[in-house]
Amino acid sequence: MARAISPRKKMMWTVLAWFFGLLIFFPILWTFLTSFKAEAVAIADPPVWFFFDWTTENYTAVLGRSNYPLALMNSIVIAVGSTLLGIIIAVPAAWAMAFVPGRRTKDVLMWMLSTKMLPAVGVLYPLVLIAKYFNVMDSRILLVVILMLINLPIIVWMLYTYFREIPGEILEAARMDGASLRNEIIYVLTPMAVPGIASTILLNIILAWNEAFWTIILTTVSAAPLTKFISSFSAPEGLFYAKLSAASIMAIAPILVMGWFSQKQLVRGLTFGAVK
Repeated sequence: MARAISPRKKMMWTVLAWFFGLLIFFPILWTFLTSFKAEAVAIADPPVWFFFDWTTENYTAVLGRSNYPLALMNSIVIAVGSTLLGIIIAVPAAWAMAFVPGRRTKDVLMWMLSTKMLPAVGVLYPLVLIAKYFNVMDSRILLVVILMLINLPIIVWMLYTYFREIPGEILEAARMDGASLRNEIIYVLTPMAVPGIASTILLNIILAWNEAFWTIILTTVSAAPLTKFISSFSAPEGLFYAKLSAASIMAIAPILVMGWFSQKQLVRGLTFGAVK
């Protein structure tokens, strides 16, 4: 039986949710406003909020100085490519852990997750040497593989959680009907876990899109994504806050639009199996 919530308490929680939502959204709003200011207004003290002369010169300067279409395409290829490669590897791994459990399954999962605790700079030197040896520095392939390996523990963990919610009897019935292991995973398991897989894909695209450390270190021009594009506006002679804000808005706009249109699918996937 559902517990009744008084209108007063409901209003209180609504106001609190809006407060924290606006608090989280404030940096994006401030960056958006700053991108339309002149540099002198952007660094004014006290800050100038809405009452200033709006200008698009920062966006014009950013587009004129950098190759935004190339950076955008690099980000799309790297984020989507690393996520799809991770899904291809993680689906069989998560299936094995969920439906052929062993005594060490939890230990393996924890070991995979522990790799996320290693500081990225700890493996920087060997990875740079490997990349130079295979002559793949400043390439999309290098970043696709590295970001896939970085996010693979999260992908496996999420898929394992979703697969555990699927009754094993359904897979047993498929085997009794003569389904091979490949057909069982592709035609039975995967369609049933579509919400979970979709949310995993969306979340990992966002993680790969926002990765800055490896993209800045391992790229120069050819494979430079939007994170490198933003960092180019932090110069030794100083920070150009207005132009940096314009570059930031141009970098986050595509992923914000994707998140806005896929939020229902993301919420559905993240709550998959939560209600029995």
